Amino acid sequence: MKIDFLTLFPEMFSGVLGSSILKKAQEKNAVDFRVINFREYAEGKHQTVDDYPYGGGAGMVLKPQPVFDAVEDIEKNAACKPKIILVCPQGERYSQKKAEELAQAEHLVFISGHYEGYDERIREHLVTDEISIGDFVLTGGELASMVIADSVVRLLPGVLGNEDSPVQDSFSSGLLEHPHYTRPANFRGMGVPETLLSGNHKLIDEWRMKESLRRTYARRPDLLDHYELNKDQVKWLDEIKKEEE
Repeated sequence: MKIDFLTLFPEMFSGVLGSSILKKAQEKNAVDFRVINFREYAEGKHQTVDDYPYGGGAGMVLKPQPVFDAVEDIEKNAACKPKIILVCPQGERYSQKKAEELAQAEHLVFISGHYEGYDERIREHLVTDEISIGDFVLTGGELASMVIADSVVRLLPGVLGNEDSPVQDSFSSGLLEHPHYTRPANFRGMGVPETLLSGNHKLIDEWRMKESLRRTYARRPDLLDHYELNKDQVKWLDEIKKEEE
């Protein structure tokens, strides 16, 4: 996968892209990152990328020309039509399902804006996806772009050491993930559920599913509205509800 970040602050990306899973993904040739300062595409002596909004108002608005030229330059040399992603508070609420969808693409381009917003023509005529990572406002789109990229890259084949890891993550299965424990079995008087120490994989699988249901019911009951329960899960959920009464 190729991922391009269009930004006015390229220095923000070095630490994130050069560390942990994202660094390993590049070393495995699973992904190729490029960080592009779209100010370099701005016309004029001062390479101005923003201007006052028509009709007045607070703040400055990103001009269309530098962004259009930067994207068109990327597309000109691309092997396929990339997805052009605008990160903004008005976009589609980001989810694991969207991450899985983006992980199927060959080329992603993130536009990270600053100031008051974007010229609307960028939104209407250039982008393919608008994404928001939550109902809040950031100073710019860089952090949101990196959050999305991280969630996508970890889904690419060969990136994680265990191929089952992304499948078992919260939201991937439709439920929140069950609790985890590791050694020691007793830490400061706090123990580990006996089932996990039993070696009985059938009982362990049942415990994990029941605890996943318990956590989802307690923290995100809305997810259960869209999750198709089998007979065992219906029984376990009924037991959980009775325990919580």
